[in-house]
Amino acid sequence: MANDAISGDEKRDTLAGTGGSVSDNVKKHSKSNSILLVPYPKFIFMYPTLIVATLAAIVMYFGGYHTVDPDTQTLPVVMTGLFLVVMMANMFVIVFDFPRATSLTLVFVLATIAMGVWMLTLLKPDLLPAIGHLFSGLRPAANTTFFVCTSLAMMLMYIAVFVSVRFDYWELRNNELLHHHGFLSDLKRYPAPNLRVDKEINDVFEFLLLGAGRLILHPTTEKRAIVLDNILFVGKKERELTRVLGSIKVQIGSDSSGSN
Repeated sequence: MANDAISGDEKRDTLAGTGGSVSDNVKKHSKSNSILLVPYPKFIFMYPTLIVATLAAIVMYFGGYHTVDPDTQTLPVVMTGLFLVVMMANMFVIVFDFPRATSLTLVFVLATIAMGVWMLTLLKPDLLPAIGHLFSGLRPAANTTFFVCTSLAMMLMYIAVFVSVRFDYWELRNNELLHHHGFLSDLKRYPAPNLRVDKEINDVFEFLLLGAGRLILHPTTEKRAIVLDNILFVGKKERELTRVLGSIKVQIGSDSSGSN
């Protein structure tokens, strides 16, 4: 009888342990199958400008350039010129879209212009000194306060961006596509089975900066597609969505076969 009681206790402990592990596995599985899709504003791609502004603020601060004289000081001119070049290139990427064909065309145009300038300097050697003299008069310079204020302002805007996206994002979980939006956490549900996902890379430079792209979701119950722009690391997100949607199909198939 004692042996039977011990064996019964062991069985109960084994079943309890098995049930606990199954419950933990289910929770881990459901958590791993939860994918967040967060569309960011275009400002997220301005981080190269923030990095250069912060670097310039540090260099200028330790260099003691609280007031600058562009005619006699070179470092403030160099840092200001670097900041302006990066900021203009950054804004150029944000304002215009560069698909693959457009990007190749832009590269060919820039290469053609560079080749034309080189050939022109070979034909007219006196032209290059004149161009150099023209640009030598351009000496933009900013002091430490300017770069510190710019860095702090951009950091505050990034904080505002990361806070705002917490009130508007999408989540694929279990058999549902959820849209979380609003300050009161409003929720809209879409069925996930048979959900079709398309990926588009609209801008090559944005893809190079943060792997960003567009995801187009086609729920079966909606006539219009759901377009999510500026999804970071869109290739990884697409692979995760494919994996989760595939597992949903397998689970549905196994449930239907089990019921029969």
